[in-house]
Amino acid sequence: MTKKQKKMLTRIILATVLMVLLHFVPAEGLIRFGLYMIPYLIIGHDILRKAFKGIRNGQVFDENFLMASATVGALTIGLTQSGDYVEAVAVMLFYQIGELFQAIAVGKSRKNITALMDIRPDYANVEIDGCLEQVDPEEVEIGTIIVVQPGEKVPIDGVVVEGRSSLNTSALTGESLPRDVETGDDIISGCVNMTGLLKIRTTREFGESTVSKILDLVENASSRKSRSEDFIAKFAKIYTPAVCYSALALALIPPVASMLMGIAPEWSQWLYRALSFLVASCPCALVISIPLSFFAGIGGASHEGVLVKGSNFLEVLSQVDTVVFDKTGTLTHGNFQVSTVYPEGMDEKALLEYAALAESASSHPISRSLREACGQILDRSRVSDIQELGGKGVIALVDGKQVAAGNDRLMNHLGVTFRNREDVGTIVHVAVEGAYAGSILIADQMKPTAKDAIRGLKKAGVKECVMLTGDRKAVADRVAKDLGIDRVYAELLPGDKVDRVEELLEGRTGRKKLAFVGDGINDAPVLSRADIGIAMGAMGSDAAIEAADVVLMDDDPMKIVKAIRISRKTLSIVYQNIVFAIAIKILALVLVAVGMANMWIAIFADVGVMVLAVLNAIRALFVKKL
Repeated sequence: MTKKQKKMLTRIILATVLMVLLHFVPAEGLIRFGLYMIPYLIIGHDILRKAFKGIRNGQVFDENFLMASATVGALTIGLTQSGDYVEAVAVMLFYQIGELFQAIAVGKSRKNITALMDIRPDYANVEIDGCLEQVDPEEVEIGTIIVVQPGEKVPIDGVVVEGRSSLNTSALTGESLPRDVETGDDIISGCVNMTGLLKIRTTREFGESTVSKILDLVENASSRKSRSEDFIAKFAKIYTPAVCYSALALALIPPVASMLMGIAPEWSQWLYRALSFLVASCPCALVISIPLSFFAGIGGASHEGVLVKGSNFLEVLSQVDTVVFDKTGTLTHGNFQVSTVYPEGMDEKALLEYAALAESASSHPISRSLREACGQILDRSRVSDIQELGGKGVIALVDGKQVAAGNDRLMNHLGVTFRNREDVGTIVHVAVEGAYAGSILIADQMKPTAKDAIRGLKKAGVKECVMLTGDRKAVADRVAKDLGIDRVYAELLPGDKVDRVEELLEGRTGRKKLAFVGDGINDAPVLSRADIGIAMGAMGSDAAIEAADVVLMDDDPMKIVKAIRISRKTLSIVYQNIVFAIAIKILALVLVAVGMANMWIAIFADVGVMVLAVLNAIRALFVKKL
């Protein structure tokens, strides 16, 4: 509990004790009224103050006004007629108990996000004149060597230049298993160094690092409201003044009508009903529990390494029935390895060297695999005039010779006759000075959880899984068959992916949504075009993370299944609370209006329903076993 919550609990206990003790005090009249005002003001002074401020600022119709009106009216009835002030104190007391429940629930759901906020580093260690100095991470420039000691957070993204260690990535990915890193490995900020000392050369400024982007996503998530939240906000704006005027009508019309018919008006009876009507009508259960459900859902998801940028995206995610995947880096590791070399007119080593040098400026996984297979340090000064042709390959001058390395489309573009290969994998054709020099087979490996992810999506109610790839049809068909993909589109250029998604969107029926999952920079347009974009975030490109609506922090396809299940559980809780709260409200209002329910029933319809709805909303936090 926070200090504020402990203070509220103390007020609740003190007011309860005083209310019970006063029941046995034989006081009458103004003395009795004065005594009951003590627990009333202890528990309700802040509500009265907020109601007064609302009236003064022209924002009259809120729950504070309803509570203040009902309890002041009940005190007035007690003072002038019954001498009973218990109900007035009880209304305030139970309302504050409900508010405390809500505050604790919000605090509990906020803990997951607060834990995520703990990834924010306080400092970076920079070695100056042989001594380590702690500096503000925002002051560290790109290319600076920073030192991360065991137990410290990695403050900025970079590359390990010295040392070996294990990293705790649970705050980022929800994964408890440590990740081992050594010299040459990329490392992202927010991880905790567990064992050895690491020296890291920064590759980004602090503001552009992974940790900053994650914190920005989480901090802004609450600003994006779902349709359900918008509906409740609009509903409350109409509902609250409507019930206030209805209560006023209930207090005036029946007694006035009775007077006109020559019957005793019974003003106190109808005023009591009107006050009970006000208490029962308070929309707290809806106004509090619906946003809380989404907040808890987002908090639970973040704890599992799934960052949802807003409750509107959580709502859309629950309606997904088609999931479209990019292949490389999403369903497969993207860790390409050269498996076979087919030289023609030159030896195998020369063919690999030409291909690796031509691709030396690219960060694409295929380019990295060629450089690794070459097995030697490449002299980049031998390469010039590099041209990258999107979806085709690379043309460059190597030792003054034109070298082209790419797919079938590149060879056709250059008019080079090439030999087709039927191997399952990615074929890189190489041409030197316009003459075909051979091909290199590069194979990718499927992620171990990819097949289970497709099966899990089908089990979760996803109707169709589609795969888009620029790879050859034979490779794509093989992967799709192994994984259980329903439909596959192969040999696509980056622009073609958007066209395929457009076609799938046009073929939809009803309110069902389409999700696209990708990780590359060329996936950003498709992520933006889909109903909801899901980015593989831990090693995915910045453009993909910016364009996506949901970011998976550990690149595990099973997290897509987890995200959909979390969203559906959250929306199920939201709808349960809406139906339950409205049904109980309507029933209680009718019973109060016809005199079949008293203030205690009205209190349950307000505070009791709110507490039950809040407790139900908290269930959105518990997503570990989904």
